[in-house]
Formats: sequence, C-alpha cells, structure tokens
Amino acid sequence: DGYSHLSAYERKRLKNITENAKFFAALKLHESAARLNQIATKRQSHVTKSRKPKKVEDETARRRSMRLLRMEPLDIPLLETPARPGAEEYPQVPVGPLPMVPEDQAENSKWTEALLSTWMRISELKADDADRGTPDIKRYQESLSSMVLKEENIRKVVKSRVCSMAIHPSESTILVAAGDKLGHVGLWNVSCRSEEGAHIFIPHSFQVNCMHFSPCNPAHLLSLSSDTLRCGDVTRAVFDEICRSEENFSSFDFLEENASTAIVGQWDGGVAVVDRRTPGMSSELSADTGCRRIRTVHVHPVNKQYFLAAGSVDVCVFDVRYLKAKGNKSLSSLTGHTKSVASAYFSPVTGSRVVTVCADDKLRIFNSKNIQVLLIFKKQSNKIKTHENSQPKPGWAIWDPKQEHCFLVGSMAQPRQIQVFQDTGKLLHSFCNVDCLSSVCSINVVHPSQNILVGGNSSGRLHVF
Repeated sequence: DGYSHLSAYERKRLKNITENAKFFAALKLHESAARLNQIATKRQSHVTKSRKPKKVEDETARRRSMRLLRMEPLDIPLLETPARPGAEEYPQVPVGPLPMVPEDQAENSKWTEALLSTWMRISELKADDADRGTPDIKRYQESLSSMVLKEENIRKVVKSRVCSMAIHPSESTILVAAGDKLGHVGLWNVSCRSEEGAHIFIPHSFQVNCMHFSPCNPAHLLSLSSDTLRCGDVTRAVFDEICRSEENFSSFDFLEENASTAIVGQWDGGVAVVDRRTPGMSSELSADTGCRRIRTVHVHPVNKQYFLAAGSVDVCVFDVRYLKAKGNKSLSSLTGHTKSVASAYFSPVTGSRVVTVCADDKLRIFNSKNIQVLLIFKKQSNKIKTHENSQPKPGWAIWDPKQEHCFLVGSMAQPRQIQVFQDTGKLLHSFCNVDCLSSVCSINVVHPSQNILVGGNSSGRLHVF
C-alpha cells in the first residue's frame, strides 16, 4: 500500500497515528475550544462591569484591637500605661542653675508660692534633738498597727514610675518629694489636703535615681540623675547644678553631717567624691572600684569613712580615705549572693547590721562587725512559715530610722502590702488596704521621727500611711 518498504513495526505505528487522528477529528475539539473561549470572555466582561459602591454606613466595620490602637474602651478604662514623651514635649534640660518653676504654671503662681513658702517655713524649725531612744519591739509593733492609709492620702505626684523618694524631717507638716523615670521631681504637701498641694518640676533630663533632703539644712533637696547632681534650694527658688558627668550616676550618700561632701556611685562600677564647696561641676576624685556594677552606695552612720557599694553579685565595703583612680581593693565583701544585688544599707543607728535585696528573691542580714551572714531567708519558703507567699518586689529594703533592728520592703503578695521585718527574720507587720492599695510599692521612705510611711508605685502614685 505504498509503505511496503517499511518494517512491520513502523507500519503498525503509522496505522495507530492515522486512527487516532480520525478519532480526535470526529470529536470536533477545535469547535468546543472556541465555544469555551467565547463563554469565558463573556463572563469576564460581565464581572468587570462597574458596580455601585456600597454606602459606608451599610458596610460592617472591620474589628481592630483597641489595645494596639491605644484607644480607651467605651465602658472599661485602660490601666495607666504612661509612655515616655517625645523629645519635642520634654526637651533636654539646659546646663547650669534652673529656676524652681513648675512645668504647668506661671512663675508667680500663688499655689507655687504657697508650696515653696511652706517648705521654707518648716525648714527653719529645728526638730527636737532630745534623745527619743529606740522603742522596744512591742511598743514599736503597736505604733505600726496604728498607722493607716486613707483615700485622701493617695495622690499621683509624678507622671511616670517612681524611682526615688525623700521625706522632709518636719514634725508639723508632711512634705514628700518623688523623682520619676522622666527626670521630673514632684513635691507634695500632704498636710495641705487640696488639689494645689502638689507640683511637678523638671530639673533633670533623665531618670531621678536618688534623692535626699540635706540632714543639716532641709531647705536643700539633692537629686541625682544619670548625668547630673542638683541641689534644689528653696530659699533662692533655684535648682543648682553641683556635678555633671558622662559616667552614668546611679546613687549617692553624704559623707559628712553637714552634707558638704558626697560619695556618688556609677553604673559602670566607679565612684566619685563630690565636694559642694568647690567651684565647678566636676568631682574631686573618680575611682574605679573594680565592681562590675554599682546600684546603691551607703555610708556607715558612725564611721563615715566606710561605705557600701552594691550592684554586682557581691557587696563590697570601701574606705573613702584610700580611694585612688585605679587599683582599689575592698576592705571586705558580703558574699553569698547568687545574682545581682538591688540594694544594701547599714542599720541606721550603729551600722551593726546590713540588709541586702538580691534578684534571687532573698533578703539577707549581715553582721557588719565580722561580715558573717546572720540570717538568710527566702520568700515563699517552708523553712520560715511567716514569710510564706510573700515574694519580695525587686526594689529596696530600707531600715526604719527610728528602729535599729527593723526594716521595710515592698511585697508582691496579695493583697498588695509593705512588710516590716525584724533583723531576726520575724515578720512584725504588713501595711495593706484592699480598697486603697492595689499596686506594688517598690520604693518606700520612712519619716525619721514620726510614724509616717510613704510608698511609691510604677504609675507615679504615692501612698501615705
């Protein structure tokens, strides 16, 4: 048939191809493909026709997280979460002395004048120097039980987290100063009991790490931020600049009763000796202690040449008389801490005890005469049942200046409370108020002669017992 020259396999293959071609031709696939293409084109043109937009009110609104948008719900108010303002709202504080003018009022405001006049007046009154003596534990415990928190003694004094506090030693008027993480200093005349009793000043650009009223002249309020140490002098209505540095200050304490010299701790492990009587804004001495970090420094109440430096795993005791720029060695170390130390303080009268707060959730009491551990107790421990379920808040444990053997610390236990311990580890009292105290007070301060306790929280509120 014309293909006789092909092999049998090739002839069979050619026959299959011919039959398949006839079969597909009978199916008329080309016409079907053309119809399908026509239908698809018609549908596509129908879909792309313009449609009338729906009215906005008819559309279902897309749900958005009000928390992410930082909007307040209609029925439930948000918890206070103060954010750090931008540089435009809080510009850098200039170098040098600053007028003592609140941020929200004019220079000649009558309310500001009233607050500063009260501060000046109570600073002129000398406290009773009679020896009151240390009350016995029973009478002291009774005095603690008589202290209460009322709603009118709670106030938002600064805009952000309270980082430091100081209380005026006056026995007639309760005047409290608080520093926050924005560099603001709030002054509150608690005895005024009016809305005009508190004002905010801005003497710093960074967090206020430490504050003290001068022990010899409480008309002076010294405050320390990361870059500067200032003295608020109410008699001249000015914040003087005592020392400025780029060494990142952390805390300070007075080396003398007249408050003319101070030891200043630095976050990088150094210390500086500052003399307020010398001109200029530089320190007298800057020394490397060899510590990796220093959070707090505290001077011995009797032998003021000794001071504690706490921050790294160990707490070290130094003699300020032998400090030098490099190669300093501590006289002794308070060992046993397994993590970083938040604070370390001598007991207020004799300095025979040291209380430390460590990140391992333990409070430790040391004997400063031979630097041996007297007691180590852990919160939520079965070994000491009086401390069960009372985990400490990372912050400071402070001694009551009126009682040599007792200290206070904020607690995360429910209900929120501030606890008072004896140096034996016994829990003496818990300050709490279910209706008025619902937050942790990690920063606390006690009046040197009156039964007054002030606790500060992370939203800028102060609670006065």
